Amino acid sequence: MIENFLNEPLINVGILSEKKINFELHGDFKVYGFKQTFSGSFSAESIDNKILCRKGSEKIETSDEIIFEPGNALEESFLIRDVTIGMKFHWERKEKERFSGALKLILEDGRITAINILPIENYLVSVISSEMSAKSSMQLLKAHAIISRSWLFAQIEKSIEEKKSDFQIESKSEEEIIRWYDREDHKLFDVCADDHCQRYQGITKIFTDATIRAVKQTSGIVLMSENKICDARYSKSCGGISESFENVWEPVKFSYLKSIIDYKFEPDNFNLDFSNELNAIKWIKGNPSAYCNTNDKKILSQILLEYDLETSDFYRWKVNYTQKEISELIKKKSGIDFGDIIDLIPVKRGASARLVKMKIVGNKKTLTIGKELEIRRLLSASHLYSSAIVIEKFDFVEGIPQKFLIYGAGWGHGVGLCQIGAAVMAARGHMFDEILLHYFKDSKLKKIY
Repeated sequence: MIENFLNEPLINVGILSEKKINFELHGDFKVYGFKQTFSGSFSAESIDNKILCRKGSEKIETSDEIIFEPGNALEESFLIRDVTIGMKFHWERKEKERFSGALKLILEDGRITAINILPIENYLVSVISSEMSAKSSMQLLKAHAIISRSWLFAQIEKSIEEKKSDFQIESKSEEEIIRWYDREDHKLFDVCADDHCQRYQGITKIFTDATIRAVKQTSGIVLMSENKICDARYSKSCGGISESFENVWEPVKFSYLKSIIDYKFEPDNFNLDFSNELNAIKWIKGNPSAYCNTNDKKILSQILLEYDLETSDFYRWKVNYTQKEISELIKKKSGIDFGDIIDLIPVKRGASARLVKMKIVGNKKTLTIGKELEIRRLLSASHLYSSAIVIEKFDFVEGIPQKFLIYGAGWGHGVGLCQIGAAVMAARGHMFDEILLHYFKDSKLKKIY
């Protein structure tokens, strides 16, 4: 069990999987079975069910895996080119990224998978620098180090237990398609390096000593609830109220991932019973006080990295579609021809007003979809910022609306810690433990190694 670790454990992080990978070894790296060390620029590709690794006349060939071990882990590193970040999100792009630790190359299904093996605390320094600015406040960095560590260990424990969920991630019928998406159980490594798990961009994003201090000063500390490490979640902006776990993923209730109001008191003049659609409309189109309701550029720059800052609004936002745009988008993303879209009807909302189910009414087909990420995927070329939405229709021609206006609240699934709200709390003088216990009720902090 994880609680028995006396020393800091290692973690395997999947970086990318391609037919061919270009990488550079900066230093002297050892490979088992070879007397010489390796450095410089290499390519690795899958040829005839083998890994062929080349640098000029130098060649390494194997049928299963190659591990490049640094001679000096503190000073030496490796660089991988064309690493995709933000996969299938609106900020998707390729970067070259540098990593410390060992590089492991594995062959599976004709593709090379690059895996970084390194100590967990080193991994966390990169995660909190990749998820937000390394120049963030110390209390925010400490809070994020603890939730990132907790989430990681919770995933590893799940893999160790090898318990299969009793819940299907998809249910389909003629009237309804419900899907929920979570971290997949990776077979070749513990976690991946993208938003699908946690953003991990190696040592590329480590800009300050603050991130190192934040991780070191919280080393081994996790959130616990009922003697288990918390499956701590987080998103950019909850929109004023966080969402409950079961409304986003499998129908399991965790007391530490229940909905909370992201403020010191309930907002005035709002009824938070969002089963009443009028209450949801007022909430989403309103501007309630919340920790994450801020335009402070100094605070936002701690959370929103360069490509995140391409999003100018997040607490409350709008999206416009023409009939042609929305019907073609839904057809492309769902693979179903609904014809002209007549209506998009809220069926079920979560505690944060996020839609859990929505009915698409077309002149060719009617279907209810869910959960929140499926709704976001179908209503955007990449991902709609949130499923806390209100949809208005205009310019009807023979009963068919020609324009749709979507009002939205928040950015992300909204479960657990609200990163922008936490940044505001830290700026107002709250300590890291206060921030964590605000977002994760019924939890406590414990040092496990």
